[in-house]
Amino acid sequence: MDTQSLPLSLPPQQLAELEAAYAQPPRAYHNVGHVQAVLHHYRDVAGGPGWEQPREVAMAVLYHDAIYEAGRSDNELRSAQLAVAAIQRWLPEAGVDAARVAGLIELTARHGQLRADELDADAALFLDSDMAILGAPPDVFDAYDRGIAQEYSGKVPGFLFRLNRRRFLKGVLAQPRIFFSDFFHERYDAAARANLRRVTG
Repeated sequence: MDTQSLPLSLPPQQLAELEAAYAQPPRAYHNVGHVQAVLHHYRDVAGGPGWEQPREVAMAVLYHDAIYEAGRSDNELRSAQLAVAAIQRWLPEAGVDAARVAGLIELTARHGQLRADELDADAALFLDSDMAILGAPPDVFDAYDRGIAQEYSGKVPGFLFRLNRRRFLKGVLAQPRIFFSDFFHERYDAAARANLRRVTG
């Protein structure tokens, strides 16, 4: 995991522990590759509108899917708890607001239910970074869609997964704005809508 450009340095043991978490259970999408993609958007924001709390957002990016089991409703809460424990253990003198990190991670449980006026600038940009995959090139988006299906395989009956997945994606498409921030809206809205229309028919 490339953390070179982050505004804080993680001890090697913490990084190894984090990478191990993202490998359990084996994941087709919510893995280290996903974190790398979100870190790419994190760096884009840092070079654009900027972050008000760059260290806290960076930690939220690193830990937001650290615990992930398809079909469970407490992944985000458990990931937030892991992040807080890691900050206390590995970065006690780094001045990171652990409660803020946890709050950002817990917001990811509410994708599709939040309004922009409920979010501050950092929260909006963080959530958009996580969902920017919707506006990826078609082949990358399709790999993401297959990865999600693979993660749910054996956890939820296939017909039920397809029904719920289509309902979720159609709900996202129906929103006046897919992305909360102007930064992501301008970059990815058109591509995201094209992808969503294509896969929802």
